[in-house]
Amino acid sequence: MTTPHTNSAYKITEHQYDMVVVGAGGAGLRATFGLAAKGLQTACISKVFPTRSHTVAAQGGISAALANMGEDDWRYHFFDTVKGSDWLGDQDAIEYMCREAIPAIIELEHYGVPFSRTEEGKIYQRPFGGMTTRYGEGPPAQRTCAAADRTGHAILHTLYQQSLAHDARFFIEYFALDLIMDEEGVCRGVIALDMAEGTIHVFRAHGVVLATGGYGRAYFSATSAHTCTGDGGGMALRAGLPLQDMEFVQFHPTGIYGAGCLITEGVRGEGGILRNAQGERFMERYAPSVKDLAPRDMVSRSMTIEIREGRGVGPNKDHIHLDLTHLDPKVIHERLPGIAETAKIFAGVDVEKQPIPVLPTVHYNMGGLQTNYHGEVVTLKDGNPDAVVPGLYSIGEAACVSVHGANRLGSNSLLDLVVFGRAVANRCAETIKPGQPHKRLASDALDRSLANLDKLRHAKGGTPTADIRLNMQRIMQNDAAVFRTGETLRQGVEKIRAAHDSFADVKVSDRSLVWNSDLIETLELQNLLAQAVVTMVSAENRKESRGAHAREDFPERDDAEWMKHTLCWIDDQGKTRIDYRPVHLNTQTDAVQPIPPKARKY
Repeated sequence: MTTPHTNSAYKITEHQYDMVVVGAGGAGLRATFGLAAKGLQTACISKVFPTRSHTVAAQGGISAALANMGEDDWRYHFFDTVKGSDWLGDQDAIEYMCREAIPAIIELEHYGVPFSRTEEGKIYQRPFGGMTTRYGEGPPAQRTCAAADRTGHAILHTLYQQSLAHDARFFIEYFALDLIMDEEGVCRGVIALDMAEGTIHVFRAHGVVLATGGYGRAYFSATSAHTCTGDGGGMALRAGLPLQDMEFVQFHPTGIYGAGCLITEGVRGEGGILRNAQGERFMERYAPSVKDLAPRDMVSRSMTIEIREGRGVGPNKDHIHLDLTHLDPKVIHERLPGIAETAKIFAGVDVEKQPIPVLPTVHYNMGGLQTNYHGEVVTLKDGNPDAVVPGLYSIGEAACVSVHGANRLGSNSLLDLVVFGRAVANRCAETIKPGQPHKRLASDALDRSLANLDKLRHAKGGTPTADIRLNMQRIMQNDAAVFRTGETLRQGVEKIRAAHDSFADVKVSDRSLVWNSDLIETLELQNLLAQAVVTMVSAENRKESRGAHAREDFPERDDAEWMKHTLCWIDDQGKTRIDYRPVHLNTQTDAVQPIPPKARKY
């Protein structure tokens, strides 16, 4: 149903659905088709064509303890994920994810994901960092199910086909502007701009699922696509909600030096080796048992130490080599064809004869909208840390369930997408009756969002969007990096606050509404800036080292004081406020026991 609203400046069309999903990556599509399959009328809004969403870039695979290539058990996967999270992950959510991984992957196979196969026709699985057997005592687990080195691509196409098959409605190249929240704090829908026609659309829904991905583009060098601007996080912050654990930003050890393009951990899973200028396999010093397959935060720090201590490669001694030259060319052609191609295009190397130049590069945001394992957004309210925000859900990299805690294990991200996309669909099927009437919106429900759009569209400041963005990216790259100190973080907070304030002087030169990329980039920058401030403030506030948050002035993990989730709010003026939620140290069932904290060694 579409009803035009009258607003002096904009033509507004209203749509009514049971559910609206914002974002069409792996999480958004798994939720979209899951909801549609449950009989809920579902719309999916995406700013890019669904198969262009960033999940398409996921290479290495998706974890599940199928035991196709050797012994495995979902309880080992649970142990590895808790340990990988450096005990900041919620153990009830981690149990749910690792247990549900097995049926979720079998489902994907049945939906048509073209996984690579073993000789006997089972799904091929490769080893990945931090994945072990026998609760860390046994050999590395072959747990990561792969479709060559294009697993995300295979999954995304399959999920889009399934969404179309289940009659979900897509609104493609629509940019979500803001959540519509009523005076009781209930989410009633979302307001979006049709970029092709320049019209405003109001999507009324009983539930809105934010599956908008991460905000990697807040950094100068990132494996993220240019579309990864954390729009869901920006919308949530403007709606007065906090974000959780934003200080934890994962650097992937192997981004191509200079280009930032991702080289999957699957390369090391297949036997690739990191070497310094002496040709030494240095990971043996830092993680003697698992070497190059240590978790990503540890490998990134080890590489950074090698470079700092003068053992980096290249004329400036400022990067590391990833060596595949000892691998059988057949293995490269069968299992890593995309990597060979990427290395040729972006680094100019033939991987069979030369090593790939690599450097730790921003890759994943552990933080996001705090949710429970149903995907329902929760917030701190009247002393209850798990109060549900009615009508609002979040999944994937936009969310913080928290199954990744302080550091995500490779191949747990694609799993997170499908398990919690599925969980949201199941939850909404239980709690929402299809076709319920929608409550009337307050007459001023859209005013704030439209005023913001108007202000930016007519912004006559002196600084182009690109200049503010570059300044923000350089500050984040320098001051919220692999290693952090109190001093760099204090300076970083000052600098990023100044960058946030400089947005008041933004200059938008295109006043139109049709395909106005200048305006869209400015709206994206507004989302990025708020999250950049929250990230830096949260990092300066956490006086310990845990997972991806490594402070040289507080090198130890401090469970007595800091085993808690950070919540951070930001208002329109850029003022921040911090509070905390407890980490869930309980499991869901008796099938597995909670894992008490201990030193994280490999």
